Amino acid sequence: MSDTIERIKCLIIGSGPAGYTAAIYAARADMKPVMYTGMEPGGQLTTTTEVDNFPGYPEGIDGPKMMMDLQQQAERFGTQVRIGMITEVDFSKEVGGIHKALVDNKTWIEAETVIISTGATAKYLGLPSEQKLRGGGVSACAVCDGFFYKGQDVAIVGGGDTAAEEATYLANICNKVTMLVRKDYMKASKAMQHRVETTKNIDLRYNTEVDEILGEQVVEGLRMVNNQTGEKEEIDITGFFVAIGHKPNTDIFKGWLDMDETGYVITESKTTRTNIPGVFASGDVQDKVYRQAITAAGTGCMAALDAERYLAEIDIEEDIQKPQTRPETV
Repeated sequence: MSDTIERIKCLIIGSGPAGYTAAIYAARADMKPVMYTGMEPGGQLTTTTEVDNFPGYPEGIDGPKMMMDLQQQAERFGTQVRIGMITEVDFSKEVGGIHKALVDNKTWIEAETVIISTGATAKYLGLPSEQKLRGGGVSACAVCDGFFYKGQDVAIVGGGDTAAEEATYLANICNKVTMLVRKDYMKASKAMQHRVETTKNIDLRYNTEVDEILGEQVVEGLRMVNNQTGEKEEIDITGFFVAIGHKPNTDIFKGWLDMDETGYVITESKTTRTNIPGVFASGDVQDKVYRQAITAAGTGCMAALDAERYLAEIDIEEDIQKPQTRPETV
């Protein structure tokens, strides 16, 4: 452990669109932000080949290139981007208190404000072929990548509201959508089930699991297996979508921050404030509804503005509490 503890105004944990947008705004407000990138610098977009739905890129942009652009913009205004992972936190529950964070299990850093932008990780099936073909037709976001499969045959796995919503989204742009549900029923709401069942080009398969995703460089087909009969079937597809949920990256904040039953950070209505004064959450770590790069960036902006206002309020409070002295008279 280092004996010298660095103190900063603004610590940003995570380096996706939310973190970098927060950094841009915080740096421009002279908060001198320090960002720790985490294990996946740039976040989930670094695993995406083409980003077509982020404003400002009329021809689309490569995901890793977009994150490099955001990093350079944040650094242009003075953000310190550090490769490292926050492995433990010790938050102050007092207004104006100093928060502590442990970097890579060895060095503590102190911060007046903390912006959490650690995101959420999509759950995958765990098949080797699935991992091999990520970016080559395997995706965990139909809204992000569905456009590339317009007029083609695709498949999606999952039985909840997200899977049902993404299946109907794909059905609007794809020729055929094969939907695999592991059980003999869907967990989705009745309304969403009805939408799936009444969409003509969705082939709904109950009691069906993925046996293998076929293809060498890109997705070319899918081998399914009925988990009741053991019967296998192969179909031709060009895109495979996984919609079995996300896990927010919030483990180190448990016991400190208020979270919902699935681990997403709860923020105060229409703000990024958490239950800890001076700690703010932005991006997918607190958003399980939209989960888009642009919405993450928007909440990153909000978090930086909330942090700036918090520091201003602390300064005003300290000025009020300072003892007033009478000027000496001659």
